[in-house]
Amino acid sequence: MPPASSGAAATHAVALPPSSPAPDSTPRDSRMAPGGPGYRRMSFALFLAGVATFALLYSTQALLPLISADLGVSASTASWTVSAATGALALFVLPLSALSERYGRRTLMTASLAVAVVVGLLVPLAPSVGALIALRAVQGAALAGLPASAMAYLAEEVRPKALVAAIGMFVAGNSIGGMSGRIVTGWVAQAWGWRWALAVVGVVAVLCALAFRALLPAPRHFTPGTLSPKSLARTVRSHLSNPLLCRLYAIGALFMTVFGAVYTVIGYRLTEAPFSLPQGVIGSIFLVYLVGTASSAAAGKLVARLGRRGALYLAASTTAAGLLLSLSSDILLVLLGLVLITAGFFAGHAVASSSVSRTATRGRAQASALYQSAYYVGSSAGGTLGAIAFHSGGWAGTVALGVLAVTGVVGITLFGTRAARRPAAVASAC
Repeated sequence: MPPASSGAAATHAVALPPSSPAPDSTPRDSRMAPGGPGYRRMSFALFLAGVATFALLYSTQALLPLISADLGVSASTASWTVSAATGALALFVLPLSALSERYGRRTLMTASLAVAVVVGLLVPLAPSVGALIALRAVQGAALAGLPASAMAYLAEEVRPKALVAAIGMFVAGNSIGGMSGRIVTGWVAQAWGWRWALAVVGVVAVLCALAFRALLPAPRHFTPGTLSPKSLARTVRSHLSNPLLCRLYAIGALFMTVFGAVYTVIGYRLTEAPFSLPQGVIGSIFLVYLVGTASSAAAGKLVARLGRRGALYLAASTTAAGLLLSLSSDILLVLLGLVLITAGFFAGHAVASSSVSRTATRGRAQASALYQSAYYVGSSAGGTLGAIAFHSGGWAGTVALGVLAVTGVVGITLFGTRAARRPAAVASAC
């Protein structure tokens, strides 16, 4: 017979509270996500930053034929008003990203835009092509603080599943800035000249910069680092020893080589026979950037459906098809070609840049800075080489340069695909 229970034991058993599920000890992710607090403000603020960046950076691109005629310089010389800005950005993006590790992403982005818009108001006053190129170089160096810092800000403040979409919005701002800057400058230049066109872009950029600073939420997940050259060098070496990051850097550079070549030279081609279009109409051609806005914003869905490499294959093939179509002497086919080139480029850029942010687990600003550096080296090289190819072989020469760069993208992506199929020990390093 079992022992009797004591009264104390019985009383204690009755006093127990009803069982309830154990509290969830998993920390809640406080980073921003679609529909959450601050996400819309953040997205719109960085969208405006992207608009200002591309509007300023490529403000002279649609005006190159007018600059050539007014200042009496060749297409290759005038192209340096674009290449100097993108080249300076490529040179300064890494050191300025190090400053963002110490002083904060929002602080550096604000300072970069402030300097760039002030220089943007001085650019229309340049007395010579040399002064114009020098001011553009200073402007590009100032803008260098923005792209890598923006990518690092998003990687820190946005949940991983929403990162591709968030970066896609920033890239969409780039496309809108590039489009609106070229359209506005085209029509203003036709009426009042290229200097007034650049002045209008400068004023628009000032408004974007003010709205950006007012809207961007303060960072909540940033931890200040130190300005140690040795630490920076170690971080850079670490990123450059990562095969996947190196492939993404090369892909960004090659995509931008195509884009820089095409849009530096297209104005010259459309002013010549058989098209002979006026400057305002040529500026309106850049409405095709809207396609880039859509394709970059859709990059997240492409990656979800096709995977990173599948999305890159699609972007590269779309770009190549556009290049070949643009060889036509039919203006409608040329426009269709530009649509495909633009869609492929922006999709490829959004996929590659977001992959960099997701791959780097430390030193994200430096990882993004290296991507941006490679990207704008590609832009600078594309603008200069595209103009040289056009001078030597006409539009067919520029297209040949673009096809060569796209072939490089496919080759690098194919190498990555094969590396991923190797034994786990090799695949883990890729």
